[in-house]
Amino acid sequence: MTGPLTHVRVLDLSRIMAGPWAGQVLADLGADVIKVERPGTGDDTRSWGPPFLGSESGYFLSANRGKRSVTADIATIEGRDLVRRLAATSDIVLENFKAGTLDRYGLGYEDLRAVKPDIVYCSITGFGQDGPRRDQAAYDFMIQAMGGLMSVTGEPDDRPGGGPQKVGVPIVDLFTGMYAATGVLAALAHRDRTGEGDHIDLAMLDVQVGVLANQAMNHLISGEVPVRRGNRHPNIQPQDVYPCRDGHLVVAVGNDAQFTRFCEALGFPELAADPDYATNEARVRNVEALTSRIRRTLAGGELSHWLRELGVRSVPCGPINTVPMALADEQVRHRGMVRQLPHPAEGAVPQVVSPLRFRNAALDFAAAPPLLGQHDDEIARELGAEAVSGHNP
Repeated sequence: MTGPLTHVRVLDLSRIMAGPWAGQVLADLGADVIKVERPGTGDDTRSWGPPFLGSESGYFLSANRGKRSVTADIATIEGRDLVRRLAATSDIVLENFKAGTLDRYGLGYEDLRAVKPDIVYCSITGFGQDGPRRDQAAYDFMIQAMGGLMSVTGEPDDRPGGGPQKVGVPIVDLFTGMYAATGVLAALAHRDRTGEGDHIDLAMLDVQVGVLANQAMNHLISGEVPVRRGNRHPNIQPQDVYPCRDGHLVVAVGNDAQFTRFCEALGFPELAADPDYATNEARVRNVEALTSRIRRTLAGGELSHWLRELGVRSVPCGPINTVPMALADEQVRHRGMVRQLPHPAEGAVPQVVSPLRFRNAALDFAAAPPLLGQHDDEIARELGAEAVSGHNP
């Protein structure tokens, strides 16, 4: 493995998406990530399909690249002992059991801190280690709902197809995984300076509320309740999806200069000087009239025409690609975002790899998501060698 974290070992006790996503981020960065799974069944997501590649679901394959899999039943003395031995040689522990579960098995933060005093231990739960919802289970979909995201996603009730919608990927899980990776790396930086480990308490609901971003601030400043606006941006205009003769165009004008060039492309340059539209604030306040005029104009031309006319004027815009179209985009292909990795059972497995690019510590995407227990013997040999040599980093 290469990358900036080749000196780091991660004990990944998590499953489903948020924790495994954090583990995959760290594995992509070069860390040795050891994924502990239940014997016989493994991570729940191994069976979350179709589709499957052989026996592995696409869902599992999306979040476990670059890891080593070892099986252990933490309900047994032998399983708990294996986890403790792995913790003794690890820098980071990721876990997403219900609050208090691992404490009951003697594998909580204080327990593993006893075998590795400077361990960085990240607990991912739906609602955190304290509070009235502490003991409740959670999944991405329900947190999108509870955390306010679905209230601002989708068309208004009076529009065709109106109603709250979830985001098309498990966005809370993904954000939680990214926060987890950021948190443990920050804790490692603190450990390097002080010698002290840490316990990170990360809740999915906290994450979703935290990433309400401008929508939360809009409410806190104005007192108004943010509503579903479809694709229309609440703070910047024109930013929306507009129908063309043969498709749909996304326009994302971000400043007044871009709006001037946008008006030139559409054939009404005078609109950019109109006090009702000359500034973004004015455009947001008069968005209904502005949108009506833009829609009438764009509907009369083909998508390729508008992409060309707006493109030469550096007005941010784009088509709405399907997933296959996005993966086949010439820029995505040039950046090498989709790769085939060797797989021990299927020969090769496609992967959408990390977007991070390091000049001096290049990432190496050599290891596919592991088979269940694929590295049991390998890790047993390593632990035996470490016991003989007394190695305990």
